[in-house]
Amino acid sequence: EVIHSGLLDYEKSWQMQREIHRAVADGAKSNTFILIEHPSVYTAGRRTDILERPQDGTPVIDVDRGGKITWHGEGQLVGYPIIRLKNRNEVVGFVRVIEKALINVVNEFGIKGEQYCDRSGVWLRDENGDRKIAAIGIRVAQGVTMHGFALNVNPDLNAFNRIVPCGIADAGVTSMSQELGKTITLEEVVPVVERYMYE
Repeated sequence: EVIHSGLLDYEKSWQMQREIHRAVADGAKSNTFILIEHPSVYTAGRRTDILERPQDGTPVIDVDRGGKITWHGEGQLVGYPIIRLKNRNEVVGFVRVIEKALINVVNEFGIKGEQYCDRSGVWLRDENGDRKIAAIGIRVAQGVTMHGFALNVNPDLNAFNRIVPCGIADAGVTSMSQELGKTITLEEVVPVVERYMYE
C-alpha cells in the first residue's frame, strides 16, 4: 500500500509511522510505503554530536533512527517504507536496495548517482567534489523497518548550512534542480520513485 500524505508536520507523520509500524508488526496491516513532504524541520538521529546541531537555537527533534542530524523541508521528497524484513538482520542490505532504487530515479533525470562505500545515501562524485543528493536513515524494530530516505528535489539548500548534515563536514549537499539547472517538481519525481521502489 502507498500512502501519499502531501505536506505534513514531522511529529504528526512520526505518530502515523508508529501506528502503521505497530499494525505491520502485529500482522494487521500489509507492508506500507509513505511518501511525504515536511515543513522545515531538523531531526537528529541517535549518533548526533552536539557540535553538529544548529548553534543559533533552531529547534531540533530527536528521533530513534540511526545516523546523525539532517534537515527536512519543502521541495524534498521523503519516503518511509514500513516493511517486514524476511530476515531482521538484513538492515544493511535493505539500505543498499533503497540506495539502488534512488540511483535509478536520479539516473532517469540524467543525474549520475552512486553508492559511496562507507557513507549511506546517494552521492554525486566528480570534478565538482562529493555531494549528497539523498540521505537514508532506517530503524528496524520487531523485524519491521521505519524512517527512510529523503531525496532533495528542489529544496532551499541553505537550510543545510546551519548544521553538519549527517555529521559529514567534508562534503556538500545538492538537489536534482541544482544539478540540472532547472526546476524539477515533486510531482515529476513521485511516480518514478514509486516505480523503482516496487521493483
